[in-house]
Amino acid sequence: MINGNKRLVVGVSLFVRGTGQSLWENGIFQNCLLLILLLRQSPVVAEAVMVSGGGGGAADPRMMLDEWSVPLLTQDEAMQRCDLVIEMSAQFSIDWITAFRRRGGKVVTMRVGNDYVIDIERAIFNKPSGFLFSGATYDGVWTIPEFEHSCLHYYQTGLRSPVKILPHLWHPMLFDRARATLGAGLSFGYQPGNPRWRVAMFEPNICMVKTSIIPMLITEEAYRTRPDFLEYVRVCNTLHMKDHTTFVHFARSLDIVTHGLTTFEGRFAVYEFMAAHGDAVVSHTWENAQNYLYYELLYGGYPLIHNSPYLGKAGYFYPDFDCQEGAGHCWMRSQNMMKTLMPIAKRRRMFLML
Repeated sequence: MINGNKRLVVGVSLFVRGTGQSLWENGIFQNCLLLILLLRQSPVVAEAVMVSGGGGGAADPRMMLDEWSVPLLTQDEAMQRCDLVIEMSAQFSIDWITAFRRRGGKVVTMRVGNDYVIDIERAIFNKPSGFLFSGATYDGVWTIPEFEHSCLHYYQTGLRSPVKILPHLWHPMLFDRARATLGAGLSFGYQPGNPRWRVAMFEPNICMVKTSIIPMLITEEAYRTRPDFLEYVRVCNTLHMKDHTTFVHFARSLDIVTHGLTTFEGRFAVYEFMAAHGDAVVSHTWENAQNYLYYELLYGGYPLIHNSPYLGKAGYFYPDFDCQEGAGHCWMRSQNMMKTLMPIAKRRRMFLML
């Protein structure tokens, strides 16, 4: 502990945009709230609070802070009240960190995105800087297993601080609150019996680590082999690139597009979209293999075709960029789901520790 036997006040940074912000926009917001709820269980923590970054003001109710009675402090308030701050969703300025450490506080940065790839793309494509390397001194760097391979030395050498690998946090309690708001007639959870799959894809398509290209190719391979497996494809998070010449030419090379089976959609919460439009999800990541999307889909019992080595046999795994193996899972599982429901349900529960 920082000061003898004193119980600590711990702050977690949260980017606050104000109205129009939702907990379900990205995984890091959920991660922040789950970390707060975990810290509350620690005997060495007196209080766990959010520390506001971004535009300031009150958090949108859809961030669920009030539901869990989580205080939102300004950075000035955190300067006076906190013993430890965990930089997570919003980055503190070097001046703030220097002043906070000068008064005896400790600062840890928790990295839950692939900063190595993200920063390369920012530099090459002239995107706004993320200021990861601000010159600030940290007392520690935390990250999660999926980034140990690509980012550990990027953090350790660049930030001049030891790096610790921590577990990826998830619990269904936040998700259960959200899915309880579904409208009449909608229910999140796999419903067997549809002879043709409604396939959904949810990769953000804002960085190389998570795109819909491989999922589209996998579904195309499956459709060419067994056209009767597919009802339609919904590719979410693609409105920003659906008119780009390169993407248009790629999409038009696929039968699932030219045969009128595929639509390109905006951003949706998984529980809302799957309850109305999905039977299965095809996913692909590169050096970004731990995602709340996976846990939520497995929790709902949906068939998940994925390339994450962390999920074990909880979903239907294909290695790396192997579209043919992924396609085999699509058309075979769509025809034989009833035979695999019980064993894979057991594996899902074991993986999620439910």
